[in-house]
Amino acid sequence: MSLKHSGYVALLGRPNAGKSTLLNALVGERVAIVTHKPQTTRHRITGIVTRDAGQAVFVDTPGLHRRRDHALNRRLNRIAADTRQGVDLVVMLVDAMRWTDEDRMVLDMVAQLEVPKILAFNKIDLLADRASLLEKTAQLSEEVDFDAVVYVSAEKKKGLDDLLDEVFRHLPEAEPIFDPDLFTDKSERFLAAELIREQLMLQLHQEIPYGVTVVIERFERTPRRVEIDGLILVASDRHKGMVIGKSGQVLKRVGTRARHQIAELLGERVHLELHVKTRADWMDDEGALDELGYSR
Repeated sequence: MSLKHSGYVALLGRPNAGKSTLLNALVGERVAIVTHKPQTTRHRITGIVTRDAGQAVFVDTPGLHRRRDHALNRRLNRIAADTRQGVDLVVMLVDAMRWTDEDRMVLDMVAQLEVPKILAFNKIDLLADRASLLEKTAQLSEEVDFDAVVYVSAEKKKGLDDLLDEVFRHLPEAEPIFDPDLFTDKSERFLAAELIREQLMLQLHQEIPYGVTVVIERFERTPRRVEIDGLILVASDRHKGMVIGKSGQVLKRVGTRARHQIAELLGERVHLELHVKTRADWMDDEGALDELGYSR
């Protein structure tokens, strides 16, 4: 029998580098929500890839960012930083189109880690000048001793096999951690809440989505369908009106689209009820953040 290579793989990168899109592409399921807005990922999201070679447990994290204006922002950075602990391998994901100060923050963090490191450039399908990419590769490889460099397009699902080959090559010899039929360790309630929040991120503009979170109050399977009651918490009454919209149109649109996404994920009929409540300044309330499941 060939030896298995299994372990935890941290996906690190700045906001909008494409970590969540990459995780979904690797797993083949919607385990992480994706929007064009920074800080879409707020939790440590796990995606499990099982192959003949072994099992890679990818951990998607909030993107490291410089905003410190709310307790939530500071917590998101701590979640990303703490993910370094207890992993067997790190993949640093870089947007091939743009390098920023936040990428530098991630690189400095990765340089301190004493586990194998893979540098992955994403969005290479959008890059016209490959010469500049090779120059950047050489520069970063001089600064950090990466064990491998790969080039991928998470959106187009290109280069994923190359990345997985390197991941399994550098994971330790070990038996799989999870049942091979699992693709995440997150509950269906959690995934449903995230899909609702994804639609809120997509339908709302500017700063409003960052003051919104979702709690699943009821998740029940009946003989006919899955019944879900979702509570949308907002930080101010002004935001509550915007989430509901004129004649309830925004909330209705969010509910319809989220229900379709949840039904597709579960493979079952879904009835979704949403309502909105103001919880003033929950983003700066440490107790509220604990209650709402935002890890310290």
